[in-house]
Amino acid sequence: MKIWVDADACPKVIRDTLIRAAERTGVSCTFVANHAIPLPTRHNIHRLQVQSGFDVADNEIVQRADAGDLVITADIPLAAELIAKGVQALNPRGELYTKETIGARLNIRDFMDTMRSSGIQTGGPAGLSQADRREFANQLDRLLAKRRR
Repeated sequence: MKIWVDADACPKVIRDTLIRAAERTGVSCTFVANHAIPLPTRHNIHRLQVQSGFDVADNEIVQRADAGDLVITADIPLAAELIAKGVQALNPRGELYTKETIGARLNIRDFMDTMRSSGIQTGGPAGLSQADRREFANQLDRLLAKRRR
């Protein structure tokens, strides 16, 4: 298993959690972004800087991730594409996207996008709470533990 991170919008606290997990377990973790991401120098922690542009980082992740890998992303269409490829997708709030849940998540996303397009102010997501951070760390630990078995 490799971990791929959609790092353009990944919160720093989640990035730090991923770095600690990679250091602890030795799993390869690659942060993909269109800008420089500060990372420690470790043999299993990598950065991949891509060109700026719509979905460039997402497309790179889809191309490189293999079945059984894990991608950290809040991008629901990206998660759907990865799940279809057999890649696990986990959002920074600790929600593991699955074949069973991704369709509903896409529908909600599309509905909210339609509302915003019609001029309705929907606001953004709430800030990352302590419970979200804890759920992310717990879910990541569960996935990494499965990998070791």
